Amino acid sequence: MKKIILSVLMFVSVVANASNDIVYVADDYNLTLWGTSNYTGKVKSLPTGAPLTIIADHPTSNGLIKVKTIDGTEGFIKEKYVKKEAPEHDRDDIAAKNISALQIKITKLENELKAAKEIITPGTTLEQSLATERDKLSRELNELKRVSGSAVQLKNERDELQERYVAVERDLQQVKLENQALRDTANQDWFLYGGILALVGVLLGFILPKLSWKRSRSGWDTY
Repeated sequence: MKKIILSVLMFVSVVANASNDIVYVADDYNLTLWGTSNYTGKVKSLPTGAPLTIIADHPTSNGLIKVKTIDGTEGFIKEKYVKKEAPEHDRDDIAAKNISALQIKITKLENELKAAKEIITPGTTLEQSLATERDKLSRELNELKRVSGSAVQLKNERDELQERYVAVERDLQQVKLENQALRDTANQDWFLYGGILALVGVLLGFILPKLSWKRSRSGWDTY
């Protein structure tokens, strides 16, 4: 069982460490975010300069890449219509909007972490480290909101905050997997105990009648 749990956690860690480069919708384009790689299932329209996190290493055969928006929506878009830098004329406005959206995501993550803390053992190193990281993110976000410097500085700090968010989100998923594994182990133990009790019941049902029969026979022999 321990080997299975370790294998699952290693797989989640590898997936979480996949490519998470940030790209932006290019100037003069309002792209469609598709639900599949075959241009089907329209999810939403993406405005110019919208930041996207790449979650697949390579584009599909028809030039689509899989991305995730700042609010967590996943889908496919044309790779040639995105670029590494945000548009110049929208950079300040986009950065401010992205920070606001990221704040919402962090609030949601804090709520999920609070729920996770209710099912993990209080006072563990894992719980303490997650709480510390959460508080650090909250302080950095508040500081970032007060910064009125250049757009480049704002973008760099926002990207760093996004990376930290991804790391905390990965840790949260690991906590959920560990607790699910513990629940599965407990269920298996109860099943095993039930089987043992059933076996004992069968054995008693087989032995007790024989003991009663021997006592009866012994009583007859005395007469």
